[in-house]
Amino acid sequence: MSHEPLVELIRDGLVEGVHHGSLVVLAPDGTTRFAAGDPDAVMYPRSTAKPLQATAMARLGLLLSPAGFAIAAASHSGEQVHLDAASAVLDGHSPDELGNPADFPYDPLERDRWLAGGRAPSRLAHNCSGKHAAMLKTCRLNGWAVDGYLDPAHPLQRAIAATVEDLTGRGIERVAVDGCGAPLFATTLRGLATAVSKLATAAPGTPEHLVADGIRTHPELVGGSRRDVTAVMRAVPGLIAKDGFEAVQVAALPDGTAIAFKIADGGDRARYPVLAAALKLCGIDVPPGPDNLRFTGNLSVGSLR
Repeated sequence: MSHEPLVELIRDGLVEGVHHGSLVVLAPDGTTRFAAGDPDAVMYPRSTAKPLQATAMARLGLLLSPAGFAIAAASHSGEQVHLDAASAVLDGHSPDELGNPADFPYDPLERDRWLAGGRAPSRLAHNCSGKHAAMLKTCRLNGWAVDGYLDPAHPLQRAIAATVEDLTGRGIERVAVDGCGAPLFATTLRGLATAVSKLATAAPGTPEHLVADGIRTHPELVGGSRRDVTAVMRAVPGLIAKDGFEAVQVAALPDGTAIAFKIADGGDRARYPVLAAALKLCGIDVPPGPDNLRFTGNLSVGSLR
């Protein structure tokens, strides 16, 4: 990807560090409002793909409560509310059936509490457990084998891949394995923005709307009580947003305006300042983030990119 400087770290008036990245902001009609770097380069969406994966499962007939769809699309912090929500999706089945690795909670405070209590890593505590619980439930609903549900050739993963292609409007050029063991389908930032725009504007009752409604209704499940992705959704009515490892971020407003970007070095400290700046470009004011991090993106405007 041909990234550009997006964020500078300032110390006493001097630039001490620079984070490069790529960004695209799409208008509701899909045209480019702003762009920087290379939003059409193939990249891994990491956990920003979870709302798309949850939509695929809803299309396969999965019916969950709004909280269920929120945790299915989550990279949760491992708080008790998250463990309870993922357990509810498991619907009485053992967490040992989850295909994700055992882990400690993602949130540092929750992790410290877990360790202080002498608790071992748990599959349920892994930040992707909600997605995997939904995958197991979708397999059972459709009569598919649970064993091997993470194989890209499994009917579940083939259906998810087809939905990713449909929502992003582009074919999948590369398949990898994500950190949780699930197939990871490469796409572009423009493709991600196109997809979340479709979720944000979906008609009530559609699979896309079920997922978007869950995210909007339960932002605390999508991230956690100390996570910026949750805070920004609480601050902006109707916003759906999802963060991912390696500093990938998507967000969409109710009118379909959509944002997608990636920080080149994976530095998460630069992710929120870019999100705040992108929302400001869309007319939405949220706190800009730490004072020593400033957005400096050289954005092109309109249909130039």
